[in-house]
Amino acid sequence: MALRLLYLIFAQVIGWLVLLGRSSAAKDVELLVLRHEVAVLRRANPRPRWNRADRAVLAALVRRLPAWLRQRRLVAPPGAARASA
Repeated sequence: MALRLLYLIFAQVIGWLVLLGRSSAAKDVELLVLRHEVAVLRRANPRPRWNRADRAVLAALVRRLPAWLRQRRLVAPPGAARASA
């Protein structure tokens, strides 16, 4: 479990280093959040199972989003409020 969390953190740090060369950081962070949400949804059977690593990665990435994008997340960590569509 701890090894997986370290791997996910490392992968995200590498992703962020790639983003340094790009101009629109908010758009790029949103793409990372969406990719992680898709990965969680692909594992769903019939409801996604959130582990600690998923919650940590998503929480760290979502905090980097502007507030208006944070409210429109399709997937939110358990206990997080979602805006109604």
